[in-house]
Amino acid sequence: MRKVLIVLALLILLAGIGVFVYPHVQQFLYTRHARAVIADFEERLEGYRAESEDGTLRWLNDMMAEYNEHLYKTGQAGLVDAFSLTQVSFSLQEFGFEEDMIGYIYIPRMNIELPIYLGASEENMYRGAAHLTQTSLPVGGENHNAVIAAHRGFRNAAMFRDIELLELGDDIFITNFYQTLRYQVVETRIIIPTQVNTVLIQSGRDLVTLVTCHPYRHNFQRFVVFAERVED
Repeated sequence: MRKVLIVLALLILLAGIGVFVYPHVQQFLYTRHARAVIADFEERLEGYRAESEDGTLRWLNDMMAEYNEHLYKTGQAGLVDAFSLTQVSFSLQEFGFEEDMIGYIYIPRMNIELPIYLGASEENMYRGAAHLTQTSLPVGGENHNAVIAAHRGFRNAAMFRDIELLELGDDIFITNFYQTLRYQVVETRIIIPTQVNTVLIQSGRDLVTLVTCHPYRHNFQRFVVFAERVED
């Protein structure tokens, strides 16, 4: 009987340890996967540069800048809640790229590095951060506001879980096909999903806006972080 009790106690102890360790293991696995995806993106960029002496990437960057200018001039009438737009209005696959990964985001304060995919589809939100359709593509420039959405934790991957750690002046780095852009946090705000005017392009400014669910583990509000471009 005593042996049985000891075995049961050990099983309960191991189960408790497993419950504690499992989320950390999942986060480790996701982080490793995300870094592998980003490393592959960087490797492909090197291939594009070698093949075209940067011509293709410069041309693509110009095309995305033209798209952003058109978006600004014609308005953003199709913009709705950050988690409801799944269709891509600017597809990299139409330009010969294998998928619609446009780059990656690095936030030192949150200790995260996530790939960015075009369109807030369920699949893209599962894989990392997603660029919100009908907002500026993340290439920088005046009259620009790229809205990047991510889950506030998903299947034990942190993603934007710790977004409330961000403080004014914190850096956010966006690497696209052509360059790395540096932004600094200038404001945080809590909104309801229908307040889309909050994340529209602001004339004369170069912004990146992060959006995620709020409060943590709930979905009836949005936590929004505004970051403005700074020159190194």
